Amino acid sequence: MTLFFTYLVAGLIIAMPIGAMTVEMTKQGLKNGFMHGWAVGLGGMTIDFFLIIALYLGLASVLSLPIIQIPMWIIGAFFLVFLGYDSIKNADHDITLAGEKPNKSFFSSYRNGLLVAISPGNLVFWISVFGAVLSDSFDTTQPEKFLVVGAGILAGILLHDIGLLAIVATTRKVMSRTMIKWISTVAGLILFGFAGYFVFEFVVDLIEIF
Repeated sequence: MTLFFTYLVAGLIIAMPIGAMTVEMTKQGLKNGFMHGWAVGLGGMTIDFFLIIALYLGLASVLSLPIIQIPMWIIGAFFLVFLGYDSIKNADHDITLAGEKPNKSFFSSYRNGLLVAISPGNLVFWISVFGAVLSDSFDTTQPEKFLVVGAGILAGILLHDIGLLAIVATTRKVMSRTMIKWISTVAGLILFGFAGYFVFEFVVDLIEIF
């Protein structure tokens, strides 16, 4: 149990830095409420879960190959540009204030979480940082130890998401449609910024190869 809570705290701390996932969760939480923001987080956790399984199966070496990682930079940039454009274009659409029923589907928010999570930043993070941590925790005589560590990390991320969205849901109660519209626009611009960073890393990696 101590091992689980140790890695729960680790997952909580690692989820705190602001990234594309946090931006998308906050935006959806403000526009459509707690459940839609959480749907984004669940989409991200789905990818995290499968990456843990991949690391467990020893696929970290494959995922870390330049031929795999480099295309992921441009793919991730494409996904973030798509989400950023959608965020700005529809900044004044699908806004439901506190007490109103959202028109947007839960699945569409979940899909956005998947798109943000399938990015090199997320993949490289799991492979480089947690690849080492999870590898150290892997014991062929005690494979359940690895699973406890993975479960603790996911629980920490989940705790962070719930805490963040609880704050967002409370803030949303005093926000007007105009305020939410402008926050959605700013969120789109931030996503464009992350996309630009991904393109930059793509170019840098290509220069290093050639």
